[in-house]
Amino acid sequence: MKIDNSVENFDNNDTIGENHIATSHDTPLRPDAFSISDKEKIESIKKDVTNIMNTLGLDLTDDSLKGTPNRVAKMFVNEIFGGLHPDKKPNASTFDNKYQYGEMLVEKNITVYSTCEHHLLPIVGRAHVAYISNGNVVGLSKMNRIVDYYAKRPQVQERLTIQIVKELQDVLGTEDVACVIDAKHLCVNSRGIRDIESSTVTSEFGGAFKNKETKREFLDYIKLETKF
Repeated sequence: MKIDNSVENFDNNDTIGENHIATSHDTPLRPDAFSISDKEKIESIKKDVTNIMNTLGLDLTDDSLKGTPNRVAKMFVNEIFGGLHPDKKPNASTFDNKYQYGEMLVEKNITVYSTCEHHLLPIVGRAHVAYISNGNVVGLSKMNRIVDYYAKRPQVQERLTIQIVKELQDVLGTEDVACVIDAKHLCVNSRGIRDIESSTVTSEFGGAFKNKETKREFLDYIKLETKF
């Protein structure tokens, strides 16, 4: 693989990162991404985190810090980037719509915990997902699990929104799927411009949801504030 070390390339990479631009609808993965085991990945990442901390001048013999490289490595592989591994993809079984429910089904306020791929800082927010059945339905918890699976990887919010919709379209066998995500990006809130008030809203509308009235119905459901 040829690496372009030109000043222009570095400037372009910085521009993409600082402006949070997505370059692909698919998560950029190398063909050999899963050629080593999770255990081997943890050991490798642990060494890298140790090097970062040593470079920063931290004393890794301190009781508070000496376990940090191992904790971070396990967190990366098993938790916040666990959605990179295809084996962890949820089995979203579908069922016949025997009760002939033909209206919109909305699962709103699904918690989103993801990580900005440009700065490896958290993205925290809510996803609202809807579909109109064409004969199949999916368990409600599976919608949450699909959101969580695609969130648990280095992400940009636009790609995450699209991936959720495309996955549910494949699972349900219908284009009539929509998703809206409203999230805070700590790469904006805690560094750079350090704007703690702003959030980012992205949307993807498929099939019937491109219709103005259907889209409006979905957006109105999102605004409902149900007290339990």
